[in-house]
Amino acid sequence: MLSPEIRRYVLLAALGILGYSLLVTWDRDYGQPDSEEPTAPVDPVGEVERVDDAPADLAAPEAEVGPVATDDIPGEDFAAPAAEATAAPEEEETLDAGRLVRVVTPVLELWIDRLGGDVVELRLRQYALSSTDPTPVTLFEQGRGHVYIAQSGLIGRDGRDQSGSRPLYRASADEYVLEEGRLEVVLRNEQDGVRIDKRFTFEAEDYLVEVEHEIVNNSVADFQAQMFVQLKRDAMRPDSGVPMGPRPYVGAAFTTPEDRYVKVDFDELDEEPFRAQVDGGWAAILQHYFAATWVGYPGEVNGYFGRRLNDGNYAVGYVAPPVFVEAGGRASVASRFYAGPKIQRRLEELAPHLGLTVDYGFLWFMSVPLFYVLDFLHSWVGNWGVAIILLTFAVKLLLYPLASASYRSMAKMKKVMPQMKRLQERHADDRQKLSQEMMALYKKEGANPLGGCLPLLVQMPVFLALYWVLLESVELRQAPFVLWIVDLSVKDPWFVLPILYAASFWVMQLLQPPPPDPMQAKIMKTMPLVFGVLFCFFPAGLVLYWLVNNLLSLAQQWYITRKIEKAS
Repeated sequence: MLSPEIRRYVLLAALGILGYSLLVTWDRDYGQPDSEEPTAPVDPVGEVERVDDAPADLAAPEAEVGPVATDDIPGEDFAAPAAEATAAPEEEETLDAGRLVRVVTPVLELWIDRLGGDVVELRLRQYALSSTDPTPVTLFEQGRGHVYIAQSGLIGRDGRDQSGSRPLYRASADEYVLEEGRLEVVLRNEQDGVRIDKRFTFEAEDYLVEVEHEIVNNSVADFQAQMFVQLKRDAMRPDSGVPMGPRPYVGAAFTTPEDRYVKVDFDELDEEPFRAQVDGGWAAILQHYFAATWVGYPGEVNGYFGRRLNDGNYAVGYVAPPVFVEAGGRASVASRFYAGPKIQRRLEELAPHLGLTVDYGFLWFMSVPLFYVLDFLHSWVGNWGVAIILLTFAVKLLLYPLASASYRSMAKMKKVMPQMKRLQERHADDRQKLSQEMMALYKKEGANPLGGCLPLLVQMPVFLALYWVLLESVELRQAPFVLWIVDLSVKDPWFVLPILYAASFWVMQLLQPPPPDPMQAKIMKTMPLVFGVLFCFFPAGLVLYWLVNNLLSLAQQWYITRKIEKAS
């Protein structure tokens, strides 16, 4: 017959297997986040007549104007920043699929509405929804209960984009396909002797799009207007992939002369609009892994804004300086928008401080060099999981002196634990005497109760910075590791890494001195289970980092403890 001790271990093993089976079954049935299906181009709902016979040179009679949500377009208050905004009555926006122009590049698939020339849908062709669903990520869309579009136009005295109406452009084709090189898509509107060509310029392998308004004034009067650009979005938060973990930032961001990187949450725009005058600058809307941003040209002082619209959506963008076109003259004004992954090197090339939108938190100054080291290791080994392991080794090696001091202190504290217990029993009724005896014991044995904590506290900023690198870097999105781990940015489907992490945590506790307080000791014993369950929902790349870090710490602690025990 089995002894009670063996029966207890068998029972614990059976409960562990049962708990693991329940967790896997629950995750399969309920734990998978609902992935949004891609939105097809919006169904026709408007009454604007489709133009199928536009000639290649885009010559056209004066175009009509169509309806638009009345407070979408910045009014004169944005052309003169000192004035207060005046909200117009709300009007329903319409969209006709016959007005859409489709553009396909190797990295983008997008639709431009000829009414206003807005980008109303945009898909990232090289980024799938998940490792099992090859459908491209939809960044911009207008429909299915979600609004996220890029708008631009001309406002001011003679601008065609005014509150209540937008110009209807003509295009030479309904679809453009770019395989390599450069592509220009020109939309044309001609009215009252003034022709406006709205030109979108695409590069084959780039997420940056230049939007230029060329004004040809064939009238007898001067023309004056200002270009506005903005991102219009609702406050919906996309799934972060970390259900029980930290939620990446979703909201607006700007750069200003005072602050290189300013985050303005949508809730803040509910209370007060954002305003700033910036030379060049940029305005962005951020989410996990992806960003959309309008980037101004240096040398132009633009009026940046963020505001809540009457329909409950939000607008983030800027108004450029006025452009004057004499009768018989021509001029152009342009901006750029980037819509795609938050690739740090590319963003840093586009504008000063735009790379900060890869939001590593308050420890960004440590996270950025850690990312570049991780990127270098990946270029060397070709596997992001292996690169994480090598980076963890490098960080542990760099911090070895601190860790060594911490583990030595822990080993000494473990050595004096029997003597401490005897002192506690002997002076249970005399706190002052117990404190004096314990201090004398620490001094005699060279032990320091805080010696194990302080070095670990010094290491924490490095580990937190690395944590945010692994959480925020789009390069790790859907990156495979080995065997069953096909995506380091989502949780381990079989929870192997969290279980190994919990086991390593438990073993580490065996090598550490137990807390003197019995209640604290009981709480500490539950920590491996608590963190193991929590890490079941964390991205596999993060859990891999913590597991490797634990195993290296365990090896260090075992080696130092054994060395001290032999010396005694």
